[in-house]
Amino acid sequence: MSAPAVRRTRSKRGSGDQLREEIVVAAKRLLAEADRADDVPIRAVAEAVGVTTPSIYLHFADKQELLAAVVADVFRELDDAMIAAAAHETTPLGRLRAFGLAYVRFALDHPEHYRLAVLEPCPKPNIEVDEVLHSSAFSHMQATVEECIAAGIFAGDPLGITFEMWAVAHGVAALMIAKPYLPFGEAEEFADRTLCAAALGQAARSLVGADPDPGTVSDWLARQRP
Repeated sequence: MSAPAVRRTRSKRGSGDQLREEIVVAAKRLLAEADRADDVPIRAVAEAVGVTTPSIYLHFADKQELLAAVVADVFRELDDAMIAAAAHETTPLGRLRAFGLAYVRFALDHPEHYRLAVLEPCPKPNIEVDEVLHSSAFSHMQATVEECIAAGIFAGDPLGITFEMWAVAHGVAALMIAKPYLPFGEAEEFADRTLCAAALGQAARSLVGADPDPGTVSDWLARQRP
């Protein structure tokens, strides 16, 4: 697959960062239109930008490094969406809910980008692990989990709880992308119920006791009901 060739004027001195950004943007657009990353060769990206293929390698050592840059850019977009969704929330639990819903919404709106960033094997494993853990999206979610702990809503290791809440949002998004024909009902409502159940479970866990077994949980629930 290739985009129509565009003649590009010679770049001015010092415009390398701009060209690098244009390459990433073009790669993201082509990846969104493709079924998989293998369908987007470096040559197609070069044609879309209007440069020669060797020009791409002046900014990226290989295709895997370009894909890693695309993944980093996807996480930045995801963070922007999460922050915007939680802008008017006044409680940590409200922000956590808004983050989770925005996460699922972003994944469903950008399935190919989400697949590349989270569902495909890491283009550069060591780089991507650092980028994910230090991404603004992950940091904001962990900071909000820490606020929930400080407010007495959750109890436990904030990193572990953040991974658990992320796993729930990711599970909803991945399932709805992979199996869109299943009877989920309205996507936002399904995501909200699932995220709410996970948050309630996390909140109740510390009240029931450490590592509760099914019997302990059943007894605790019976005592809560009239």
